[in-house]
Amino acid sequence: MKKYISFICALSLGFTAAAQETIYPAPEYKGMLFIKNGTVHVGNGQVLENTTIQVNNGKIEKIGADLPIPMDDVKVFDAKGKHVYPGLILSNTTIGLREIASQVRGSNDFRELGELNPNVKSIVAYNTDSRIINTLRSNGILLANIAPQGSLLAGSSSTVQFDAWTWEDAAYKNNTAMHFYMPSLFVRNRGGFGGGPQPETDPIKAAMERIEKVKSFLREAKAYLAQTNRTTTNLKFEAVKGLFNQSEKLFVHCTLVKEMLIAVDFVKEFGLDVTLVGASESWQIAPLLKQHNVSVILSQMHNLPTGEDDDVDQPYKMPAALQQAGVLYAITDEDANSTGRNLMFNAGTAATYGLTKEEALQAITLNAAKILGIADRTGSIEVGKDANIIISEGDVLDMRSSIVTHAFIQGRTINLDDKHKMLNERYKKKYNIK
Repeated sequence: MKKYISFICALSLGFTAAAQETIYPAPEYKGMLFIKNGTVHVGNGQVLENTTIQVNNGKIEKIGADLPIPMDDVKVFDAKGKHVYPGLILSNTTIGLREIASQVRGSNDFRELGELNPNVKSIVAYNTDSRIINTLRSNGILLANIAPQGSLLAGSSSTVQFDAWTWEDAAYKNNTAMHFYMPSLFVRNRGGFGGGPQPETDPIKAAMERIEKVKSFLREAKAYLAQTNRTTTNLKFEAVKGLFNQSEKLFVHCTLVKEMLIAVDFVKEFGLDVTLVGASESWQIAPLLKQHNVSVILSQMHNLPTGEDDDVDQPYKMPAALQQAGVLYAITDEDANSTGRNLMFNAGTAATYGLTKEEALQAITLNAAKILGIADRTGSIEVGKDANIIISEGDVLDMRSSIVTHAFIQGRTINLDDKHKMLNERYKKKYNIK
């Protein structure tokens, strides 16, 4: 007999939980699963009306308007009048490493001492029990690239899926990227209105020396890895092997054009696969980035422009500028207050400043998957990919209408309860609010 799932019942039953600790990973689902009658936003620009998705053992097997649904023991979700999307992806975040910002040090493990830590792997510190994860899932965010922070080479990030008991279970792709936090080449006037004392050392010269320190390290690592008869093992050199065979990207965290030009030099000298993170001035050199296949992750769109003479809405227009230039880009949300929860609304803002809705969606699904090297498995609703899917009653990019009713990670039906929903129910009860 078919198992028809009621969206309303499933949503309301979740509130019976007494605490978020009762939320646990869904068991693996073996068998057939159907999502029928929905408006499917594929993630690659296509929109399919009144479409059914057939999932078999966690993989998307068929997509079509008139797929037959067997009368066997299968799960069927009726998405009539609703929108079906690929699971959203945070392409750069410290979720699971940083719980309560800087206020509770014991809840944070996102940074190591020292400047050259390529052997650090963020995945081993990832906390699958983070309270923030459940609030992200409620908004349709199902995967994320967990990045370390630090000075210069901070270590490797890994991509995780948000339904796991341990970090080993969560790992979706290990060693996604090595993170280089470029020293700022922006000179600040520290003297105030009266001028005042200036720093004794030239800050630009000091920053360039630190950048050269990273380049020297990479030159030494390249020479070390080229040796065939090594008698000793250097763990830090071994850790950057993926950069040179391009199995791992170099994420360069920077802002200004002159910083991005240095990042392009890393492509020219070492042949690395580089992605710029932040890059608020990337629109100014978009053709150059396209020429050298440098991708961009826009980390915080709801912000003021970088330059004094920039248009006040320049951050909102930047995705459209990169889209027009043919640069591969993704949108993320690194705001410490929203902790990733505004990801889809950042994309929604871009959709009002030059992007189409489907292009904006692609910036948080398929484009992000391409940058993270997981586009063969996720990022779009296509045959052969993992069934990482969300269902929303309204437009997922619109804060007013987006209500995510169901989510699936590799075909598993995910519990969408979170601390926010539980507190909402608690105080509705207290003040007798219907």
